[in-house]
Amino acid sequence: MNTPSHAIINLFLLGKQSLPQANFPIFIGAILPDIPIFFFYGWAKLIARQSEKQIWSETYYKPLWQSIVAICHSIPLALAGWLICDYFKWENLEIFFISLVLHSLGDLPVHNDDAHRHFFPLSNYRFISPISYWDRQHYGAIVSLMELFLVLLAIIPVFQILHSAIGKTLLISINIIYLYFFLRSRKWMSSESQLN
Repeated sequence: MNTPSHAIINLFLLGKQSLPQANFPIFIGAILPDIPIFFFYGWAKLIARQSEKQIWSETYYKPLWQSIVAICHSIPLALAGWLICDYFKWENLEIFFISLVLHSLGDLPVHNDDAHRHFFPLSNYRFISPISYWDRQHYGAIVSLMELFLVLLAIIPVFQILHSAIGKTLLISINIIYLYFFLRSRKWMSSESQLN
């Protein structure tokens, strides 16, 4: 899934209007697993000056980057964190770790050849899903449309639980960007089908 989708869907599933203090840990837990990938991409593109092909077919699969991504997407590690926080009654950290787990559960069914090691360090197994959230060869167009639909369904309830103007502005901005890319991809897909 796309990182902003994780944030919106996790806020929809975990957020409560009566507990606005939980929104920030939910948000951070929803996006944190993908943050190292953004740093990786920035380093590879801007500092190492690598091509898109080299970044995503070679460098991304090097052991260092794969280990970092595995740690950040690890369901067992997030569950262990949640259990420790539950024991000590650290409620905000508990919700953070639950949000981490939801992020990984959201990614699990929509990654094909770029699947994460969600069961690290217990296992290096990767669930290779038959569908992908981005790869058109694995129903990416359909999956991304379903993702957009889920995000759009979650907008109003999430907007109601957000109390800060910054949070509401970010939510609106994300949805405008999603809508723009959705309309752009529909235009591209229709022009491509006319060429065939």
